[in-house]
Amino acid sequence: MSLLVAVLRSDGAVLFANAALENVLGLSRRTIEGVDFAQFFTDPALLQTALEGARSHDFAALRFEGGLKRLHHEAVPVHVSVAEAELPGEVLVELWPLEQQARQDREERLREQAQAHKELIRNLAHEIKNPLGGIRGAAQLLEMELASPDLAEYTQVIIHEADRLQSLVDRLLAPHRHPHEVGDVNIHEVCERVRSLVLAEHPQGLRIEQDYDISIPEFRGDRAQLIQALLNVVQNAAQALAQRMAQGDACITLRTRVARQITLGRERHRLALELHVIDNGPGVPEALRERIFYPLVSGRDGGSGLGLTLAQTFVQRHHGMIECDSTPGRTDFRILIPLP
Repeated sequence: MSLLVAVLRSDGAVLFANAALENVLGLSRRTIEGVDFAQFFTDPALLQTALEGARSHDFAALRFEGGLKRLHHEAVPVHVSVAEAELPGEVLVELWPLEQQARQDREERLREQAQAHKELIRNLAHEIKNPLGGIRGAAQLLEMELASPDLAEYTQVIIHEADRLQSLVDRLLAPHRHPHEVGDVNIHEVCERVRSLVLAEHPQGLRIEQDYDISIPEFRGDRAQLIQALLNVVQNAAQALAQRMAQGDACITLRTRVARQITLGRERHRLALELHVIDNGPGVPEALRERIFYPLVSGRDGGSGLGLTLAQTFVQRHHGMIECDSTPGRTDFRILIPLP
């Protein structure tokens, strides 16, 4: 649901109601105007008390939670904000359906967590990177001084592990090293590039279906980063489909749609790209669902736990978000990016 808005006289009579509020109440604006707005609440006293405070200028804005009655439907739980309007004697009432408010709060919390994790990982990577060169160099010098060639096996272990850690550190730092190169992006060219790459890697037993809305316009973005973000998500899906590939019925669907009136990062967007990566694999283990985008968290043996973290980073650089809905037999990664 969208933001519900009403402008009231100080006595509570409705002067204006937006279309979203009309839809929720199931009444036309003409029917609502002039009516005491408190009667649409399951507990009218909550709004009446807020209006008394507004009339006496006791607060700049007051918030409370209540229930909004609907014609022939159950009441909608809402978060209500009451504030003085710009014109004297008028009061602005904004209502957020609590399901939408909870979603926005969750998105904001996930965004903040992702940023905190990225900063932690970047700082940790820098701290690890500096001693690694010294460890590797010392192992090489030690190897040159060994009396017995048989002992070189141990120094080679040190060198190999130092190189492995160096590779991991480089991947952790990669998103911060590449500048954001913006140009016109056709999302379906991005999808087709990723589709060809993944099918080349998995030529047997995997089908990648295209379900595109070709009316989606080009938008400004970093094509290389979007390819990498989508590639990471699709590769993650393909890896989860190993058993179905062996059976020959593994399927990934790339679906594009236009979403309307989407809130991302507390900002409302008229249009947004909605890109789904849907697979018919076993699903994300329940224990990982809340942590799937955390760095170094992986659901498979040998996984680095960086693919989805990097995908999230690149999508967030486009002021978007990525989320996952997973049940056994169907996992849906949904990417949202604002459109002009």
